[in-house]
Amino acid sequence: MFRLALRMVGHRITALIAVACAVLGGAALITGTGVLAESGLRSHLPVGRLGGADVVVAADQEFHPSGDLPIALPERRTVPAELVGELAELPGVTEAVGDIGFPAALVDAHGQVVPAGDPRASGHGWSSVKLLDGAQVHGSAPSGSGEIAVDSATAAAAGVKAGDRVEVVAGAGPTARHRVSAVVDAPGAGVFFADTTAVRLSGRDGRDGRDGDSRSGTVDLIGLRTAPGSEERVADEVRTKLKGTGLTGLETVTGARRGDLVSPGAGASRSLLVLLAGSLAGIILLITGFVMASALAVSIAGQRRDLALMRAVGATPKQIRRLAAAQSTAVAAVALVPGVALGYLLAGQFRGLLADRGVVPSELPLTVSPLPALATIVLMALAVQVSARGSAWRTSRMPATEAVAESRSEPRDPSRTRTRIGLLVIVAATTMSVVPLFSRTAISATATSIAGILGAIGLALAGPALVRGIGNAAARRTRSGVSAPTWLAMANVRAYALRNAGIVSSLAMAVVFVLTYTLTQTTVLAATADETRAGTLAQQRLGAPGLGGLPDGTLSAVRDTTGVRAAAPVSTTTVVWPYEMFGDTETESGSATILTPDASDVLDLDVWAGSLDRLTGATIAVSSDVARSRAAEVGHRVSLVLGDGARVDAEVVAVYARGLGFGTVVLSHDLAAGHTTTGLDQSILVRTDGTATARQALTAFAASHPGLALEDTHPTSGDGLRDAPPEVWINLAVIVVLLVYLLLSIANKLVAATAQRRVELGALRLIGTTPRQIRAMMRREAAVTAATALTTALLLSAVPLALLGQGFLGRPWPAGPAWLLPALALTVTVTAFLTIELPTRQALRTPPADAVRAQ
Repeated sequence: MFRLALRMVGHRITALIAVACAVLGGAALITGTGVLAESGLRSHLPVGRLGGADVVVAADQEFHPSGDLPIALPERRTVPAELVGELAELPGVTEAVGDIGFPAALVDAHGQVVPAGDPRASGHGWSSVKLLDGAQVHGSAPSGSGEIAVDSATAAAAGVKAGDRVEVVAGAGPTARHRVSAVVDAPGAGVFFADTTAVRLSGRDGRDGRDGDSRSGTVDLIGLRTAPGSEERVADEVRTKLKGTGLTGLETVTGARRGDLVSPGAGASRSLLVLLAGSLAGIILLITGFVMASALAVSIAGQRRDLALMRAVGATPKQIRRLAAAQSTAVAAVALVPGVALGYLLAGQFRGLLADRGVVPSELPLTVSPLPALATIVLMALAVQVSARGSAWRTSRMPATEAVAESRSEPRDPSRTRTRIGLLVIVAATTMSVVPLFSRTAISATATSIAGILGAIGLALAGPALVRGIGNAAARRTRSGVSAPTWLAMANVRAYALRNAGIVSSLAMAVVFVLTYTLTQTTVLAATADETRAGTLAQQRLGAPGLGGLPDGTLSAVRDTTGVRAAAPVSTTTVVWPYEMFGDTETESGSATILTPDASDVLDLDVWAGSLDRLTGATIAVSSDVARSRAAEVGHRVSLVLGDGARVDAEVVAVYARGLGFGTVVLSHDLAAGHTTTGLDQSILVRTDGTATARQALTAFAASHPGLALEDTHPTSGDGLRDAPPEVWINLAVIVVLLVYLLLSIANKLVAATAQRRVELGALRLIGTTPRQIRAMMRREAAVTAATALTTALLLSAVPLALLGQGFLGRPWPAGPAWLLPALALTVTVTAFLTIELPTRQALRTPPADAVRAQ
């Protein structure tokens, strides 16, 4: 059977090339997605400044919901400081160091901030130098509060050396002049202070009320140096010790996992890769399956006569299906190897895009293993087998005589069952697209994209009946005196509805996919910008991106600036919200805004119930969507997990409407205190009297304080993408890659379908049709195909996009670039004409008698 399949492959190269291209592209996309998912689960950041610690003890930076994937916690969880001394007494431990991180940055001679690594945690105590791996120290340890040591890269950037004096902004304090006592040959290690000074600057000495007492007497992590070869034994001893003390939520790591503890955001970036791969997997598998099934359908349709003759000479239905599957598998096997290799390269390019956009650290490597390749091979082999057997099902089940009779033509009437299923799918897709009318969230907007794709699949199922109806309507309206090419084109559309429907549905799939996915992104972006613009009363935002947060006293100084009418701090963090839905516990994490009671002077969240003035103590405000879906009305108490894993109970004191622009949860400043990595405000919104004097005063204030940055609060127009968040660019990049895959697959399919019509074209020439008339006929068919695909794609996209626009923008059309639809129409038309015209010209080079005899 396999030998016969290989012989048949040699006679159907054109059609099977389309199958090979579909498999190659699908394998590349699936493998690339698998590599991203595996990297999110198994990759680790370089150990960096913890290279000298053989064992590291730190708090678990993940929240573990029951029956679901872990959720990364981006705020640093701490470890009791007294544990340092206890672990130092364990056998095999030669040194135990409690590491503390806090904001610290140098200011060069030009008044520019020179951050050292992560600005939120670049300051450390001098004892943390012992965690470095063999770093040389040029100078002496800092003594007292007026001395520091810096790593070599930071020293070079600031233009300082041992013995120089330099201004430093550290913790919540103002700029102060320090003497550089040493330069540590460890690029990116940070700025080192005397241990007692580091404790004070980090606010963990119990005398700083900024963070309450939650971080007093704690360290970020504990690094242990051990005797040679004893790290695993020491790690086991530490785990036993921690169990005996009753401390929970701590983890003991060795080896490559130490790198994940350098920064609390490492786990968040790895989790993002898993979530991103999961979100891409569904659409990629859906499109890959659709493209492969349609390519195999064209290939098997071209062999109906061969398969029918085999049925006539005694082949069983099972043998026919096995033969179709065997030859498809042989072609797929050839395409799988380069496809998988291309997938690994694609994953590398995508990781580079994520790093360039700041989504993941540039140091985070990809995990390269054979697991994604093996998973891809299994999935693709299964898809090929199912698609090939399904395409050959009708021919294999028909009586031999009927199979031979039908091998030259299509069934007279499209399958009613198939048509009904297709219509039901389209109705279900349309029903799904109403979700944005009831929920204005980014998650609900994805229903529009999914509805468009499901509608295209429904079109593929109901397509033969639709195309047959279009052909009949066109034939009735065609005048008796039309040209021969036009009459023949209309007749072919009507007679070969199944073939034409496959082409139309593939082109429509490409248009629907690009329209719904792109316009969903731009519409949500526009709605978010509109809400942010309408809800922001402040004209300026003052931040300190290079300092890790605003120093103490900045808020009061801004309020005292000429022309300032109101100013309030604004920060963001992450919250995890477990809630009951249909009797089960659902867990959802998301960004949360941190506000004070006077935030209403600079922000208008369109509060429906309650008041932001009550945001004191353990209180929160929620968006109207969340209040409705989670029964969190004003006065209710809810349980949350903050960004550092702390569980809190908070009272809902306000419900607001502008959740799309300002997030679904607002935490009171008091509730978040002590539960963020730095404990500092990230920015200040400033509302002025609108005069040039006020703006100049604020500009002068920012210029006089190193590290402060002043910017306008007015966002870019929602119809543009210049300042779009990284996730929008990532989604658009995915759209481009999938569109290229779709168009290449469609082009190959059209070439294969046209090349299989050599006998038909040869027969037309034998009865007197000229090559010019045949080319004209094929062009008219291409025009009908492109027009039908565009019309059906617009109809399938119109309802979901209209409902999306109504739900998010209050108008029945989406926001997006005006050139998108004309560009898609041009692309589809050019693809249809070129992939039909070129194979037709090639077929016409064969003498008609030879073309007919070849069959």
